[in-house]
Amino acid sequence: MTEENLAPEETEEAAPEAIKQRKNGLYPAISDELTAVMKAGWADTELRDLVPAEQSAYAAKRRAALSARFPGERLVIPAGNLKTRSNDTEYSFRAATEYVHLTGDQTEDAVLVLEPHGDGHDAYLYLLPRSNRENGEFWLSGQGELWVGRRHSLTEAETLLGLPARDVRNAAEELVQRAEDHPAVTRVVRGHDTGIEAALAPYTTKHGDAELGVFLSELRLVKDEWEIAQLQAACDATTQGFTDVVRELAQAVATSERWIEGTFFRRARVEGNDVGYGSICAAGPHATTLHWVRNDGQVRPGELLLLDAGVETTTLYTADVTRTLPINGAFDELQRTIYQAVYDAQEAGIAAVKPGARYRDFHEAAQQVLAERLVEWGLVEGPVERVLELGLQRRWTLHGTGHMLGLDVHDCAQARVESYVDCVLEPGMVLTVEPGLYFQADDLTVPEEYRGIGVRIEDDILVTADGSRNLSAALPRTAEDIESWMASLTS
Repeated sequence: MTEENLAPEETEEAAPEAIKQRKNGLYPAISDELTAVMKAGWADTELRDLVPAEQSAYAAKRRAALSARFPGERLVIPAGNLKTRSNDTEYSFRAATEYVHLTGDQTEDAVLVLEPHGDGHDAYLYLLPRSNRENGEFWLSGQGELWVGRRHSLTEAETLLGLPARDVRNAAEELVQRAEDHPAVTRVVRGHDTGIEAALAPYTTKHGDAELGVFLSELRLVKDEWEIAQLQAACDATTQGFTDVVRELAQAVATSERWIEGTFFRRARVEGNDVGYGSICAAGPHATTLHWVRNDGQVRPGELLLLDAGVETTTLYTADVTRTLPINGAFDELQRTIYQAVYDAQEAGIAAVKPGARYRDFHEAAQQVLAERLVEWGLVEGPVERVLELGLQRRWTLHGTGHMLGLDVHDCAQARVESYVDCVLEPGMVLTVEPGLYFQADDLTVPEEYRGIGVRIEDDILVTADGSRNLSAALPRTAEDIESWMASLTS
């Protein structure tokens, strides 16, 4: 990775003589001749044939709903900033979910503002413009376009996103001035841009900002047709990623769980933006750790691989799918018995997903099946009603049976309880159904042969007008279908 050696002052109009040398840079100075050379001879690259992005019309409807909820109030939704990984390198940027949902944009440092006007709002964006070529920013700054790549001009962004755009370097100052000149209740989505939060701190309250966050979470509970298509694309790409993993299991056996992680990550980067969350590539007893993301263990034939992974699309919608696979291609008798119990629980859960049902119904249906099997196997004393009432099955199943899915893998997390876990399901909601059984390697309450076995099956379920649709149905689920599928890919 190359290191930039010089950087201009922060002001856009900085003169060449104001450009300062980077500490430990290899070039001692910038000559007038080099400055002149770098300014001249560049083609006009403005894009003039752009059309609005497909998402822009849907984002406009979401902003209209936001405007209607907070009439007369100033609303500020930042995209977030780059975060340092080490010294002068940053983590890959992922724009704030709330900002993406309302704009379709993914650029760092950006800010969406809804300024109250009459009965509604004027919405506009603060964005970073193209790099300045007069002051040398484009080649001297670490964020200049010769270092990090071309970005859209403000005019281009306006066309793509359907919103007026301003220079984000003036955002804090202009927002404060606006708050002074035109007092109004001001709310900010917190946790993404400390500079904007600090500038507007005198004009905002934690309670008011929390209310904004809650509304924006609930705004994502029901997906529109465009979002559903993105989630289907994420599931389709995830199916390809699981297929890649099965084809490369032999290499994983020869190396470690890291091979599985890398194989799925490759597909995620080819088909989308990234993985939607840290992939869980848990082989053998690691499958009993719910969020095993170290992925540094051995992959041994005769054991199970619990793979929980999802591709995040280029529009940032993610799948969340789990399959538990026999590493040598065939379940043994006990593995099959445990797998079948989890499969039956998932079938009961999926059957409970339909419009008009309670959100909790699918969880309770799946837990009923798991509790029945645990009692049947003699691992916990019945009756089943007692087990469920006391939650005794949780020693071996631990987690809830699913969650909302969308731009976040655990989407809508700030929604009110009555709008989420106590809600009634509606068409357009997307949720996971993911029961599991996990017998820890050191669990002396179960027979030795159970210890170290973990099974989870997870699919992404869309609530439809007349029931539900499994968005990840392309991946086999029954034990028999999994064995046949794996054989077809490794023979």
